[in-house]
Amino acid sequence: MATVHAGMAISLDGFVADRKGSAARLSDPETLRGSAYMDELIEQTGAVVMGRRSYATAEDPDSYVGAYEFQVPLFVLTHTPPRVMPQQDENLTFTFVTDGIESAIGQARAAAGDRVVQVLGADVIGQTLRAGLADELHLDVVPVLLGSGLRLFDDPEVEGIALKRIGVREVGAVTALRFLVRT
Repeated sequence: MATVHAGMAISLDGFVADRKGSAARLSDPETLRGSAYMDELIEQTGAVVMGRRSYATAEDPDSYVGAYEFQVPLFVLTHTPPRVMPQQDENLTFTFVTDGIESAIGQARAAAGDRVVQVLGADVIGQTLRAGLADELHLDVVPVLLGSGLRLFDDPEVEGIALKRIGVREVGAVTALRFLVRT
């Protein structure tokens, strides 16, 4: 059965986006593209769960096909699906899930088979952790201070979640941390 890995890039001071909502300073596509780290991540991923905000970061939703690093089924947690379905192909499909995180994770696990479900986006990661659905938490700590913006863990309900460090890896300037989520 698929395992669920929740994670994303985060600044040293705990933000996943700056005060204008941009995560550009947390991303270094040139360092990641073609790296062993990214190749392994792509290879192990069988499905992705993201929120509507993460989905909307693409100016053209049709650009996901062929351009997005994860060419797998994508499950977008949303209250309102788009009126027009974005382009899909035999590898990358979209499912807009309106009935909650448990449903999104369940559908993604079924699609992923024995591969990993990647959970992306601050709100969706928080929902996944609170619901006890994450097996691992992955944080790519970028040596940047944003000062303000969107915090990943700005939720008192995550206080009791226990973590065990299971990996540390340097990828360029980024420190990739892996934690087992203990329920």
